[in-house]
Amino acid sequence: MQHRSDPNPGRKSPKLKRMGLHERAAARMRTMIIRGELPPGSQIQETKLSKELGVSRTPLREAMKVLAAEGLIELRPNRSPRIADIAVETISELFEALAGIERLAAELAAERASERDLARLRTLQTRMEGHHRAGKLDEYFAINGEIHNTIVRMARNAPLREAHETLISRAERARYLALGADKRWSNSVEEHANILAALEVRDSEAAGRLLGAHVRQTGIALLETLVPKTKLTAA
Repeated sequence: MQHRSDPNPGRKSPKLKRMGLHERAAARMRTMIIRGELPPGSQIQETKLSKELGVSRTPLREAMKVLAAEGLIELRPNRSPRIADIAVETISELFEALAGIERLAAELAAERASERDLARLRTLQTRMEGHHRAGKLDEYFAINGEIHNTIVRMARNAPLREAHETLISRAERARYLALGADKRWSNSVEEHANILAALEVRDSEAAGRLLGAHVRQTGIALLETLVPKTKLTAA
């Protein structure tokens, strides 16, 4: 009996290991795409990227399938994969929808958040402000996203959270690009402070209005960054 069962774990282990590799490769590539290390429109050189990520071509290709499903990579028959462009024509709609979801989340969070939730949010806000003062955009961006996700979790509404996860994955690259503008970065810090203040006094109307406006403004800042480039391309 033991002799028959022993080979099974041995057959499963390589599969589990490969899954871990492609998931880690996908996570690393996603970050590189969001931060512009793999810029929009650029072709992927599989051999070079495999070495950089420390994985073979097989998990790399599996990772690219994951990112293609997220709209970050284009897989083209008989051609090298490329990093997808940011679809300017859909930015307004994307951030409009995201603003609606986060506005509702903030309204519910103001009513449902525990004191522990709010304490966590204060800590994140303090850390984010510190990264802003130090000019650490990547660290700031990570905490900024965590704050948005925390507010959505504080709403205690599973369908709302699922809808947010779907949209935020499509908006991450755009959000990072928008924050690259110095003025937007500074304004974002102030807006977050006002949102936190509204949540702390349980003002659901103000919290929702402020967070919704904050997300919409990020979309506007992104369009202001992208539109001149689009005009040049069209010309």
